[in-house]
Amino acid sequence: MLTARTLKASIPRSSRQIRTTGTAPTVAVLHQAIDPPVINGVRKPRKPGGYQDSSADIAYTLQQQGIRVVKADADAPVSAHEGWSFPDTEEGIYSAVRQGVTHFWANTILFSSHPLQTSDRLTPLAERVYVVGQPPGLVENFDDKAYLNGQLAGIGGFTLPRSWLVTAEDVGDVVRSIDRYPVVGKPVRGRGSHGVKVCHDKAELQRHTEALLAESPLVMLEEFLAGEEATITVMPPTPSNPRHWSMVPVTRFNHDDGIAPYNGVVAVTANSRVVNLDELKDPAYGKVMRQCEEVAKLIGATAPIRIDVRRFQHGSEFALFDINMKPNMTGPGRPGREDQASLTAIAAASMGWDYGTLLENILHGAQSLSAFRNYRSPF
Repeated sequence: MLTARTLKASIPRSSRQIRTTGTAPTVAVLHQAIDPPVINGVRKPRKPGGYQDSSADIAYTLQQQGIRVVKADADAPVSAHEGWSFPDTEEGIYSAVRQGVTHFWANTILFSSHPLQTSDRLTPLAERVYVVGQPPGLVENFDDKAYLNGQLAGIGGFTLPRSWLVTAEDVGDVVRSIDRYPVVGKPVRGRGSHGVKVCHDKAELQRHTEALLAESPLVMLEEFLAGEEATITVMPPTPSNPRHWSMVPVTRFNHDDGIAPYNGVVAVTANSRVVNLDELKDPAYGKVMRQCEEVAKLIGATAPIRIDVRRFQHGSEFALFDINMKPNMTGPGRPGREDQASLTAIAAASMGWDYGTLLENILHGAQSLSAFRNYRSPF
């Protein structure tokens, strides 16, 4: 059973032990300017704006924390999303290096052919430049929800919903084989709640699956989990804490037809709250938190991951249903952004970390570009 004492003991203290060559870090944030490639026939949808909003939040707040931040546009106003971050192209990255950047915050979607992985121009700097983010090879493998769930199911010890993979050739057979509803249809490489829908009968599931197959050759179907939904952020190891550890779960409510709405439509501050200590006495929370930590450890996560979990029904245990390699990292600080706390920031606040302290602690886990490039999958 989780208690206030055990939770407090599990939370590392904030530290300025940032991995560097001995000098204070100079940070640049990278936003998404490159369309993700087609991977196994599937392309992950690109976010409009390429995460420039959260990139500006990160850059501005790190600057307020006293950390040197280099902006693409030195005159970018505090109210603007644009200009605070660099495009994640080879030229964008290298232009930041020429301005003295030692640490890149990769607030973008990575993949094995990304310039951070492949650029020859960056190779001589691989031991001197650091990156906050997941290794490209990790993201390419495990952004595929079906692949990761399959690996976890094969290992055992993880609570997962029943699921099916569907192609255009077998959609009819798979839908006919499902005898219990509701069922959720979703892309295997999704972003936010794009394409996620609860279907209540075979006809609705057939229509939705066919619509998803028009966007992607592979679709994932899952049994609908009818109980409480929560999300758990797992933090990566840092020099002061060499293990993966879970933040306090954040419970979700006010769903739209069974699905938590995309944060770009409804701010998560309006439909999410931290689970309180009385609720945490339920052993189901501790069990799923340990499972989330095991997932992060298994895949070798080097930055926060966020795992969405849900009870099969009221009072039951939780199942892991969505493992996000790149949690949303918006946060308050810039004018007009007061309600833009992310789910991770909400969890951090319950531990006494404001948004700036959260970002500093994530920065502590930065890896050298060399280590970033040398990642090897456990499977």
